[in-house]
Amino acid sequence: MEKNRNYFVAIALSVLILIAWQFLYVNPKIERERILAEAQKATQQTTAEGQTPAVSGGETVTSGGTAVVPGGTETRDEAVSKAARIKIDTPALSGSINLKGARFDDLKLKEYHETVDNKSPIITLFSPSETPDGYFTEIGYIGNAESGTVPNDKTVWTAAANQTLTNATPLTLTFTNEKGVVFTRTISVDDHYMFTVNDKIDNGSGAPINVSAYGRVTRYNKPTTPSVYVLHEGFIGVIGEHGLNEIAYGKVENDVPVKHEKATSGWLGITDKYWAAAIVPPQTLAYNSKYEHFTDGRPRFQADYQQDAVTIAAGQSSDIKTLLFAGAKQVPLVDGYEKSYAIPQFDLLIDWGWFYFITKPMFKMMDFFFRFFGNFGLAILTTTVVVKLLFFPLASKQYASMANMKKVQPKMEELKAKHGDDKMALQQAMMQLYKDEKINPIAGCWPIALQIPVFFALYKVIYVTIEMRHAPFFGWIQDLSAPDPTSLFNLFGLLPYDVPHALMIGVWPLIMGVTMFLQMRMNPTPPDPTQAMLFTWMPVVFTFMLSTFPAGLVIYWAWNNTLSILQQAFIMKRQGVKVELFDNLKGLFSRKKPDAAS
Repeated sequence: MEKNRNYFVAIALSVLILIAWQFLYVNPKIERERILAEAQKATQQTTAEGQTPAVSGGETVTSGGTAVVPGGTETRDEAVSKAARIKIDTPALSGSINLKGARFDDLKLKEYHETVDNKSPIITLFSPSETPDGYFTEIGYIGNAESGTVPNDKTVWTAAANQTLTNATPLTLTFTNEKGVVFTRTISVDDHYMFTVNDKIDNGSGAPINVSAYGRVTRYNKPTTPSVYVLHEGFIGVIGEHGLNEIAYGKVENDVPVKHEKATSGWLGITDKYWAAAIVPPQTLAYNSKYEHFTDGRPRFQADYQQDAVTIAAGQSSDIKTLLFAGAKQVPLVDGYEKSYAIPQFDLLIDWGWFYFITKPMFKMMDFFFRFFGNFGLAILTTTVVVKLLFFPLASKQYASMANMKKVQPKMEELKAKHGDDKMALQQAMMQLYKDEKINPIAGCWPIALQIPVFFALYKVIYVTIEMRHAPFFGWIQDLSAPDPTSLFNLFGLLPYDVPHALMIGVWPLIMGVTMFLQMRMNPTPPDPTQAMLFTWMPVVFTFMLSTFPAGLVIYWAWNNTLSILQQAFIMKRQGVKVELFDNLKGLFSRKKPDAAS
């Protein structure tokens, strides 16, 4: 019995530690970052109104890719308007391509807004390097004296008049250097977020030339929201046969560049929680790649590659095809790109985590129910029912074991009275009792342990998949990926004042706390005072802890608790064991009368 209790306490404390870390470290950090982001936004607005900020370092690229010039001081509109550009207009994207460098540095996502209000601004992914939030992708070449000038960041490409890049009309750019080498770049884009860059190089120089392609994703800032342990943000890629390679921003800031072994397949880029930019080099030529943080001038992060040189004979041509993903990490879309373009492990662009084998199937199940119900909240509830059904045999063993433990409770009390303080004899007698009654005291713990990965997998799905972003449930829950916006401490909005972040205890966390309290009261109160205190206060602690978690997860937990209560009551009735819930509630809220003798 003691070992059984220790298992329960260990599991409970492990979960408490993880949630306490979220509550005590992550949430205060989120609040600090939010305040800092608001201050930065206010500063940028002041700058746009006419004040000049201090000049910071900027960036451009030479043949090697790292020369520096001042930048980062212009507003986005100023930077976009001063350059010659070709417009991008598709069902999913708007923006433009800078003819200088043929750089993708102006891109917005039409289908996504900054808040749940559809009138709020749409998401900006790429911005010119001259802006504080510079973020772009560029594909160019490195040559030598024989090849002459090759396209890089300084190259101004030529485009026919009145071109617009749409999902139905590709864009054609040309550049001819002083030696007669002609570069023709055709850029196309699908209905969503995949660009195809086809370069044809015609060698009209009269002699063989060698050119080496490079590509890079460069970013000057980091996400304003702090990173959390369940989500990777930063550098990402699958380099050849070496598999997934994820490096956080802080790793390259505080360490040397991360260089990879030469490979002939794969992809690399930079990922956020919901958005990503990734380049897929030609899958037939070997390339070197690295993740790096530059501090020469204006700090910036860069994921880049350089391919082995291609030799083009005089009068001959060569074709080089590069893919660029820039957009929202929609699960079906990313999976489709992996298959249709044969991009190795491209589905790992979405951070499924260690429990990939659970997390992704669970998302697919939820997505199936979403397509049926049209509401992700209902999909979560239905998925919970399916999970409970899958775990029903294990849960039945758990509750049956608990029921059997209750049956032998009187005999255990007799053993305690018989052996007194002789713990060794008591332990041996209890083991013999378990053997005689065919009870496994650990059997009740295994189902809980097996369900913990499922819980974290669901947490992962709700937290990282963009399908959950701004997905409404009913009533006041308009975003299942965000915490419940109501608070007990202003009577759920009835009182006209804002509540501190730490006191945002909404309706659903309270419902979850009540269901957890009732579930724990289904069992007798432990005789040990420490365990009894843990028994009493754990629902309160979890209510505060989970108030900062995504509402979808809290709804899942409350619904799961409710189903568990019904399931446990059914199994206990079937086992002929009394359900302790009502007696426990009576005992909790009634005071024991003192003895007459006292």
